[in-house]
Amino acid sequence: MNESPPYGSCPRVVIFRSVLLPVSETFIREQAEALRRFEPVYAGLKQVRSGLPHSARSILLASPGARLSLLRTLLYQVSGYSPAFKAQIEEVRPSLVHAHFALDGVAALPLAKHLNIPLIVSLHGYDITSSDNSLRTSMSGLLYLLLRRQLWESAHTFLCVSEFIRETAIEMGFPRNKLRVHYTGVNCNHFSRSDVPRDGSVLFVGRLVQKKGCQFLLDAMAEVNRALPGTALTVIGDGPLRGGLQAQASQLNIPVRFLGALPTSAVRDCMSRASIFCVPSLRADNGDSEGFGMVFAEAQAMGTPVVSFSHGGIPEAVEDGRTGLLVPERDTHALAAAMIRLLRDATLWSSFSARGSARVREKYSLESQTRILEDIYAAACAPGTGCK
Repeated sequence: MNESPPYGSCPRVVIFRSVLLPVSETFIREQAEALRRFEPVYAGLKQVRSGLPHSARSILLASPGARLSLLRTLLYQVSGYSPAFKAQIEEVRPSLVHAHFALDGVAALPLAKHLNIPLIVSLHGYDITSSDNSLRTSMSGLLYLLLRRQLWESAHTFLCVSEFIRETAIEMGFPRNKLRVHYTGVNCNHFSRSDVPRDGSVLFVGRLVQKKGCQFLLDAMAEVNRALPGTALTVIGDGPLRGGLQAQASQLNIPVRFLGALPTSAVRDCMSRASIFCVPSLRADNGDSEGFGMVFAEAQAMGTPVVSFSHGGIPEAVEDGRTGLLVPERDTHALAAAMIRLLRDATLWSSFSARGSARVREKYSLESQTRILEDIYAAACAPGTGCK
């Protein structure tokens, strides 16, 4: 990939996320740092503890640990009032704002209006699939519901991470003419096939929440171990269900390691050694569903075949029968049978591995998808759009 242009030589785009930046959102940082024709400036309401490192070019409404930070954040969320925050962003003279997640799009609205520049909003998953009742349980969700129609009217473009998300957004009432499918893209220089021998294990990478379906994977692994004793599972990620999942694994007496959240380099190392990648995502009780699943594409880029449920945007990330095996949602027996089949059939595994890596490079590479994104930025900033 080409080197970044000198600072200040390109039009600037504000990459807006209310919280900068959770460790689960490497895709936002990767996309921003891949820009070549636009220069990213990060902005948010606060910085998450132990979050991802990002560019020094970042602007925060509330400084970590500062007195009155919570009050300033609440005031901005409710009223959009923060002259100092807006002035800081105005100083970098951005050409547009790109907010990630619909709820953050509402939080970015006052900035885009104050600066009179276009607002682009990426729709990723929970923000579109979760029920209104579940969104009402948070301040940001409640404000989103109150201002959703205003967001629909004011935003220039909504980028959907999959056709599934686009169709869901249409059903919700988003303006069809403003919706465009755009895949975030996989850094195929970082995620690529290697000659590291595979160890016959299964790998899970994701937050330990209901949507990711780890409890179904543990049950399936019990069946796998009856057919193929000693088949190990590695679980990377953390979340509220971890304690219950560890208890479940102990009761099932299966070989599993819970490693918690790990840096990207460690995740890549595990992906390069595992024989199967399995995150059996499903529709959670509150409606939350998998929008696309970048991690599925990353695993395939490394030549690791996927086994999962046929759910949400996963069938766009994984070509069933060619790069992986997808089974009916919540069908534990089918999930186990698919893993057993791949572990036993070396020829099938090899064909899936090669096709998966090639398909990701062809369709979902970060380099090609970022070029498309910059074309979208340029169109939003064309003469007559109000872009500075």
